[in-house]
Amino acid sequence: MKPSAWKRRAVRAAAAATLLGLTVVPALAQEWPSRPLRMLVGSAPGGGTDAAARAVADKLGPALKTTVVVENKPGASNTMAPAEAVRANDGHSLVMGVSTAHAIAPYLIKLPYSNDRDLVPVAYVGAVPNVLVVNKDLGVNTVSDLVALVRKQPGSVNFASSGAGSTQHIAGELFREATQADITHVPYRGSAPALVDLMGGSVQMSFDTMASVLPHIKTGKVKALAVAAAKRSPQLPDVPTTAEAGLKEVEMSAWYGVYMPAGTPKAVQDRVHDEVTRIIQMPDVKARLEAIGMEVQPMSQAQFQAFHNAENKRYAALIKRRDIRLD
Repeated sequence: MKPSAWKRRAVRAAAAATLLGLTVVPALAQEWPSRPLRMLVGSAPGGGTDAAARAVADKLGPALKTTVVVENKPGASNTMAPAEAVRANDGHSLVMGVSTAHAIAPYLIKLPYSNDRDLVPVAYVGAVPNVLVVNKDLGVNTVSDLVALVRKQPGSVNFASSGAGSTQHIAGELFREATQADITHVPYRGSAPALVDLMGGSVQMSFDTMASVLPHIKTGKVKALAVAAAKRSPQLPDVPTTAEAGLKEVEMSAWYGVYMPAGTPKAVQDRVHDEVTRIIQMPDVKARLEAIGMEVQPMSQAQFQAFHNAENKRYAALIKRRDIRLD
């Protein structure tokens, strides 16, 4: 066969392969899922991550014509869930990821997987800001009052968190850095026991998530001084942001998004992204998420990846600068 004939045949084969690829990829997305899906959550039922997962899962199942089962796997700074998804690597395990697991824990603990190589951000859901709250009997009404107190009485104020390495802990470190305050970190095994002690006076302040503290703020059991976000929360319109209160460096939110194992076919990732992004904008789902203080913020997958990278860079620098460690 002449060289020109070989060339023509090669061109025809390449064209056929390209066409086949274009038809197989959408078909793969249409045929998936072939069995029920798991939505893995790295915390116990009842928290913000669990609430976000269930709000999405309730609609994702019918949209994909299957069942989505939410499985809670608490522990290790929310990393048990992504570890299970990576281990399974079955194309049917999703993770409702949270910043604690995907941007903080990688710089504090040794993970059984690579946060960058083994997982891929697929669909961003939104963020719940942390709120600076204090014991109602502490005698302070503003951030300025609190700063004056901790400077006047160094070592007298303890701040609670849901655990070392949590967003509450990191926010407290930012506060300590911004004010040069002598305050002591007291880690708990979750927000619930931390808030019990905050209301009881054993600890005096906390940067807990909106989802956890909002009911206690509304009943007057704790006092909100500032929302650690760029803008005021519709849930607490009369509470200033930390920047408005003079602490522009102290900004902290727990953000949520769906992750999948990196080996998941791109067509499947695209389908999950499109469905989740559509679902979180449904009026009833959006209202459900906003009820826990979440700001729903759809992103493209590329935007979510860039956001993931930026957050990892930010927390890595902070953890190194503050020499934060898990004891």
